Amino acid sequence: MRHSLLIAGSLLALLSAPILAQAQGVPQGAADGANAGNKAAGPVGGVVGGVVGGVVGGVLGGIGGLLGADERPRFHQYALSQRHPSYRYDNKFVVGAVLPRQGVTYYDVPAEYGVRDYRYTIVNDHAVLVDPRTGAIVEILD
Repeated sequence: MRHSLLIAGSLLALLSAPILAQAQGVPQGAADGANAGNKAAGPVGGVVGGVVGGVVGGVLGGIGGLLGADERPRFHQYALSQRHPSYRYDNKFVVGAVLPRQGVTYYDVPAEYGVRDYRYTIVNDHAVLVDPRTGAIVEILD
């Protein structure tokens, strides 16, 4: 019986996590997924349900990126409207690519977008969010 409750709770957490995590980014998706898993699994499977929900919520939240799905187009327009020069990047232009330390200018993301600890820049005429500590592209906004 306990095993069945544990499995049912974990499955429910997996199924509910995408709804809760959608467009919230990794941290919020993980937190909401963990809460949903905990609630869905009840007292017996709550620990496992919370862990599974947190992992799935974090991953699925990350699919939408740091900006929510409804914020992405608005921020993309904002970034391009600032008319910052575009940095020419000749290597593979993907999330995770590390921009060089020299020649790239990073700009603050306005507080209204809720993105902290990251900056944006324009690369190959695309707005991108970058981790300024590493220079890694964390989100391409198109």
